[in-house]
Amino acid sequence: MVGCCNLEVDVNGEEIFIVDKQILASCSGRLRKLFSKSTGMTRNLKVIFHGFPGGAEGFQLIARFCYNNRRTEITPFNVFLLYCAAKFMQMNTDSSVIPNLVEQTEKYLGGIYFWTWSELLVGLKQCQNLLLFLNSSITLKELLDSLVGRLCTPKITSPPCTSSSNCSTSQFSSEISSDSVRNYYSQPTWWFQDLVFLNIDLLQEVIKEMISQKLDDSMICSFIFYYQKKRFLTASPADKRKITEMVINLLFLLDGGTISCRGLFDIFRVSRSLKMSKCYKNKLENLIGSRLDQATVDDLLVPPSRRKKHYMYDVNLILRFQKLFLLESGSQFFLYRLKQVAGLMDLYIAEVAPDPRLKPSKFVALATALPDFARDSYDGIYQAMDMYLEVHGGLSYEEKMKICCALKYDKLSPATLKDLAQNSKFPSGTAFTAISSLQSKIKSLLCDTLHFKTFSDSTICYSKNGSRSKKQDDGQIHVHAEKLDVPTENEEQLGSRTQGMQRKMVELEKVGKKMQPQMADIMKSRPLSLSNTRALPRLCP
Repeated sequence: MVGCCNLEVDVNGEEIFIVDKQILASCSGRLRKLFSKSTGMTRNLKVIFHGFPGGAEGFQLIARFCYNNRRTEITPFNVFLLYCAAKFMQMNTDSSVIPNLVEQTEKYLGGIYFWTWSELLVGLKQCQNLLLFLNSSITLKELLDSLVGRLCTPKITSPPCTSSSNCSTSQFSSEISSDSVRNYYSQPTWWFQDLVFLNIDLLQEVIKEMISQKLDDSMICSFIFYYQKKRFLTASPADKRKITEMVINLLFLLDGGTISCRGLFDIFRVSRSLKMSKCYKNKLENLIGSRLDQATVDDLLVPPSRRKKHYMYDVNLILRFQKLFLLESGSQFFLYRLKQVAGLMDLYIAEVAPDPRLKPSKFVALATALPDFARDSYDGIYQAMDMYLEVHGGLSYEEKMKICCALKYDKLSPATLKDLAQNSKFPSGTAFTAISSLQSKIKSLLCDTLHFKTFSDSTICYSKNGSRSKKQDDGQIHVHAEKLDVPTENEEQLGSRTQGMQRKMVELEKVGKKMQPQMADIMKSRPLSLSNTRALPRLCP
């Protein structure tokens, strides 16, 4: 087809094309409408396009189609660009025998479910640059549906390379054996690196499609973390902020139980150096708080922000994490998870206790943030408290009392109660409460599930033949077990348990006897005021 060059086309300010007005107008409804409105001179016309799909490359493909008698080779490497450019130029209004370009590209895209993995990646890269034109298009939906479908059914995934020399997954060459390709696809994360090229806008579309097709949430989460780490290697600070915000939004779409707590803390450390909005910071803290039972003490040892450099660690952050975790109280296995958090917090409190700048109010807040039933033992809290009082020796009596009231004496072991009663770092009067609790423990241990009873004068024992004998008092606490209907083979086990209880009672009695004179000495050396004596048992139960 021979024509004259009477039309100047400026494409997005990138390049200027000199073409035949009639040839292009015969295929483009957009140009026909434009020229029908023009009056006067018909020579030296100039058209300026803004936002042309694909820029100069896209217009060049359109011009070739028009000059080649409305024919062009359509491949996975150009089909999306041709489709968008044809739609832009309104090349779907021609009623000639030869199908218009929009119809040809749509027919080709009809076979997208038979494309190889490499062809799908090539198409995805095109769509990334054309997302503005394809965002609401059924064509993009079909591409994502086919791509994610391969991940959900990996057994039917095509080999990574096609016959084309421009295979997008260039890491596979013709020299790689089929066994190597099979081994590659046997890995559950084989596709991670292939999708790292996605920009944040298209990545969100891909992730949403993965969720809609019910791809495993833990796999999606692993890919999101992988993507973030890979893209951070070459990203600018501004891009890092955008990537981090996008990652946080995507993680909120997943099941919280599948999200790695370690990965969340990695993102959190990075985000502290970025200028993220408070909204995203709160979202990230919510994610971490809900998974606090999966954290380690090293994860929690976060340095404070620049404005609070005088503290060793950011205690307020951990208090927020605990509060957010308690909001999960209706979830399954919450009590088990709560005990995990309590053990973690005991370790954390022991780490921050030596901080000389840690205020008593913050220490108490950490020790009391979780409900009482979260801990079976308060020995860890006592040890951290002992360390805190050693470092903060200048605290007033009232401040020490407020700290000590975080203890639950009934959940302290006998050894810890004994140590507390003799610990001069604690305020006076705690020794009395400790000894009272120790005596209560001794009494409660005298009631066993086997109905053990104590006698001051004698003990009735059972021999193997079932006869009873009486043993005179030897000055110790003795234990009597009522006769039980137990099989003969369990008598030896019962006797062993009885002896164990007797030894335990003897040991506790010795501790109690030793504590009495020590208590007197303590009371003499640290006299209590009337007000303090009255308050202690109530404040420190």
